[in-house]
Amino acid sequence: VSREDQIEIEYQNEKFQKHISRVYDYLWIAEDGMKTIVLDQGDLGQGASGVNAGTLSLQIKRVQLMPYALKGHSEWEAMGEAVGFKKTGGFTLAFTEHEAELLYERQALKADAGAPITFVSNNALRAAEQNLSHKVLAASYCPEDGYANSSLTGQYYRLRLKENDVQFREKCNVKLITRNSSGFNLTTSCGTVHATRLLLAAGAWLKPIAAHLGVDLPVRARVNTVSVTERMPPLISSIVGHATGLLTMKQKSNGTILIGGGWQGQGVPQDGRGNVTAKTLIPNLSLAQHVLPELSNARVTRSWVGFEANVPDFYPLAGALPGIENAFVLGCVRGGYTIGPYMGRLMGDYILGQEPELPLFDPGREFSEV
Repeated sequence: VSREDQIEIEYQNEKFQKHISRVYDYLWIAEDGMKTIVLDQGDLGQGASGVNAGTLSLQIKRVQLMPYALKGHSEWEAMGEAVGFKKTGGFTLAFTEHEAELLYERQALKADAGAPITFVSNNALRAAEQNLSHKVLAASYCPEDGYANSSLTGQYYRLRLKENDVQFREKCNVKLITRNSSGFNLTTSCGTVHATRLLLAAGAWLKPIAAHLGVDLPVRARVNTVSVTERMPPLISSIVGHATGLLTMKQKSNGTILIGGGWQGQGVPQDGRGNVTAKTLIPNLSLAQHVLPELSNARVTRSWVGFEANVPDFYPLAGALPGIENAFVLGCVRGGYTIGPYMGRLMGDYILGQEPELPLFDPGREFSEV
């Protein structure tokens, strides 16, 4: 891309803010010489990236997204200790005949798609994790599974942005986006920004942001619940999940146990963080205790929710914004914490006019429920 074609961002006011929350793609295109700026309505990496459980498990990814998950997992491993990356291996468990059927069917497909998943005996499971329930009927194992510390995500990418001289502004909302002959004007609560190209990566807030440009994206939001216990003696060393996908669990190095599984709280993105509800929190914790009986001795110190954006077919939005020249969108990446860094690289290549290593996901496609 020639210098004349590179993005030109002019500020009419030194103070401005919000709107493009993911930073992976900006680092990629900045490293290629394109002038960029990141605008965020909050703090960097403190939306979905900062409030999730940080699980990096190939066993809970969709089969069709496995090539992206494998690449994304490698990205996290390369970041290493800076993001608290730990490769612990992971077990997914089944307790009934129906759950075992689900486990064998789903994990076999994921193994065929490239994930190093195998099925293990109860003896092997107990040798590795002696505190898990003895009622397990079937189990799968992936040595690549692990986790990162989601609270470090923003710190890590803040440093990366600074190292690459990428401008970023935090804590400011985009109030209006308009088009003109030279690009886009963004009216924000902290001033006005002009950009030749625009990438919308606002997660659960994608729908109202795209609406400024007259595009109706079918984005909706899940309200996922995560809990953490007080510090406990060592109980599990691996990532532990359930065949239904309704549980993820890990013990951090400080002894606390993080419990997730996609149980739904209440709220909508426009109203703030959302709320935990007892109706879903209690069965989430009950399932965790069923899997790890020693949790009956633990107290939960905090529970919270975070918004996960998705579209009806549960595949990402990654590509050109329909009908708007020089506007792009990246979001709704199922398993986005794992896959996000790699998807950002693909989008960076696409914006630079290069052929992405793997196909993107046309935001203008026809959507159907799955």
